[in-house]
Amino acid sequence: MLHEMNLFPGSFAAIKSGKKTIELRLCDEKRQMIAAGDTIRFTNTADGETLETEIIALHRFDSFRALYAALPLDKCGYSKEELSAAAPEDMNAYYSPEQQARYGALGIEIKVKTE
Repeated sequence: MLHEMNLFPGSFAAIKSGKKTIELRLCDEKRQMIAAGDTIRFTNTADGETLETEIIALHRFDSFRALYAALPLDKCGYSKEELSAAAPEDMNAYYSPEQQARYGALGIEIKVKTE
């Protein structure tokens, strides 16, 4: 199954380069429909470039706090310099605390598809 998601340019570049292999999302109704083996087509919000990835595994958590404690944050898009300051509250820029409490968090482990 194919899923469509948008990404800001920095995250898009990190996935394209292979540096970021876990995409963090709210585990809302849309994301509850994805499964390992599915394809995600990411679209760069700046220029419309697309990139197809395969879902390798899904990591579901009750909260981003639990996710941040369990997953390797360097695989989630943080640089080595940012790791010491990385915090679950970073996700408040994308999702309200109410949304996070309602749906929980999802780490989507991916690999870029090669043609």
